[in-house]
Amino acid sequence: MPAARPEPTPSSFQRIARIALGDVIHRSARRFGARTALIEGEHRMSYSELDAASNRFAHHLLGLGLASGERVAMLCNNSIEMVVALIGIQKAGLVWVPINTALAVDAIGYILEHAEARHLVIDTSLHAKPELRQLLDTAGVSPLLCVLDGDAPPPGVPTMAQAIAQGPATLPDVAIDSDQLALIMYTSGTTGRQKGVMHSHASVHSVLQSNMLEWGGSPAHHDVWSNVLPLFHCGQHTVLMSALAVGGTNVILRGFDPGAMLAAIERHRITVTVGLPMMYGALLAHPQRESRDLSSLRLCVYAMAPMSRTLLLRLLDALCPNFALASGQTEMYPGATIFETHQQRERFGSYWGVGTLVNEVAVMGDEGELLAPNQVGEIVFRGPNVMLGYYKDPQATAHAQRFGWHHSGDLGKLDDDGQLIFLDRLKDMVKSGGENVPSLKVEEVLLRHPAVLNAAVVGLPHERWGEAITAFVTRRPDAPAEFSEATLTAHCKEHLGGFEVPKDIVFLPALPMTSTGKIQKFELRQAHQGHYQRD
Repeated sequence: MPAARPEPTPSSFQRIARIALGDVIHRSARRFGARTALIEGEHRMSYSELDAASNRFAHHLLGLGLASGERVAMLCNNSIEMVVALIGIQKAGLVWVPINTALAVDAIGYILEHAEARHLVIDTSLHAKPELRQLLDTAGVSPLLCVLDGDAPPPGVPTMAQAIAQGPATLPDVAIDSDQLALIMYTSGTTGRQKGVMHSHASVHSVLQSNMLEWGGSPAHHDVWSNVLPLFHCGQHTVLMSALAVGGTNVILRGFDPGAMLAAIERHRITVTVGLPMMYGALLAHPQRESRDLSSLRLCVYAMAPMSRTLLLRLLDALCPNFALASGQTEMYPGATIFETHQQRERFGSYWGVGTLVNEVAVMGDEGELLAPNQVGEIVFRGPNVMLGYYKDPQATAHAQRFGWHHSGDLGKLDDDGQLIFLDRLKDMVKSGGENVPSLKVEEVLLRHPAVLNAAVVGLPHERWGEAITAFVTRRPDAPAEFSEATLTAHCKEHLGGFEVPKDIVFLPALPMTSTGKIQKFELRQAHQGHYQRD
C-alpha cells in the first residue's frame, strides 16, 4: 500500500493559499519577465527588475529588525522608487501608511502619531524642509531612506539605489495571512479630522481582477496606463496594482500638466488614462491637443465627480471614444461602482452606474430598510473590498457597518433600471425652509454658466431658513467684466426651483481643496459660519 500523504499543516496551507499584495508582483514577474512594468521619463523597469528591486528592499527592511505588522509610513510623490518601496513594504509583511504630501505639517504629525509609525520612507526634497525635519525629530520618527536621488540625503540614511544595490533578490520567506493588515490609508479630510482606514491584503486584492474585467484590461491587450494622480491615494494605487496584476505598463507622472500629459500619451502610446473631470477639460482645451497623436487611447476613466453633458460629449467626439466613471472610497476600495462606457451617451447627470463585479450596492433608509427605486436614502455597499475598520475607532467602525452593510455617507437613489444616481454627501444636504436641497444639484447649475470655473454650495446658519443655500464661486480668467452675483442668480432662477436658488453667492479667488481635487466644504462652513448674522 502506498504511504498515506501527510496532511498539510495550517502554516503550510496558509503559505500555499494566501492572498498577499506582494505576491501580485512575484507572479507577474514569473509570467511577464522582460515586459516593461514602469516608465518614468527615461527610466524603465521590467517586471523582473521590479520584482528583484522590491524583494531587495523588503530584505533591507527586515534586516533593520522590523517585525511583521509594524507600520512604515511613506511621505513620497509619484516615482518608480516609490512603487518599489511600497511593494517592498508589502512583501516584508509590514503595514504601509501612505501620507498625502500636500498636508500641513500638523496633519502629517497627527497621522504619524495616530498610526504609531516610527519609521518613514521620505523623498529627499521633502526631508530637506526644515519644518518636516523638526517634526520628525520631535515625533521620534526615523527616516529609513530617502527615495529620490538628487539632493544630498541626511547622514547615515541610504538612498533607494543604495538600499537595493545588494541583498537577496528572492521573495522573503515571511508569513502573511490573507486577512492581515496591509495598509492604513487616511481619509482626505473633506468632512473633518482624518480617519485611518484599515485594509487587509485580501480586501485590496479582491478588486484588482474586477477592475481589469470592468475596464477591458488583460495580459493579451498589454495596455499602457497613465499614473498621474497621487499614488498615496486609493484611486491611483488600485489602478497601479490592477495593471501590474495583468502585465500592463504604467507610465509614472509627477503631477498633472496637460501639455506633458498629451506628450506622454503620444510618446508611450498610452491606451488607458485615469483622471479628474477638470483634467480632461484641460486636455481638451490645450492648444497642442490637435497636433498630438492620441489615437492609442481606448478608454478614459474619470473619477471623484460626474461630468457635465456638454464636456462629456465633446470629449467623446474629440479625445477618446470611450469614457467610464469609476467610483469608490478609501473605506470601500475602488472600484465599487462603474458608470459603463455604453451608458455615457444615454444618461446624463450624477450617475454612478452599477456595482462592480465584486460589490453589491443598495440604497438604505434610516431604520436599515432597503429602499425601492426612486426612493432617496444612503448609498450602502457589501463586498470583499470593504475596510477592516477605522484604526483606533471601534465606535465609528460600528456606525459605518450597521445593519450588515458599509455606509458610504453619500445620498442617492436607484432609477428604474437599477442605475445608481448620486445626490449628495449626507452632510452636504442643505435643509432650507423645510426643504432638502442637494448641494450637487445647485453646483451643477452654477457650473453650466460659461464664466464659472468652480463652485461649491453649503448650508450656513440663518435665522429664517435654518440653513441658507450659499454658493462659493471662482471665476474663469476670461470671465467678462460685467459678470456678477446678479448675473449668476438670474441664471440659477432659470434652472432651479425658487427654494433651490442660493440666498447668496460669494466670489472667491480659489476654493479649499485636497490634492486630488475634492473641495473641502467643511472649511467653507467653518470660515463663514457667521455670514448671515446680524450686526
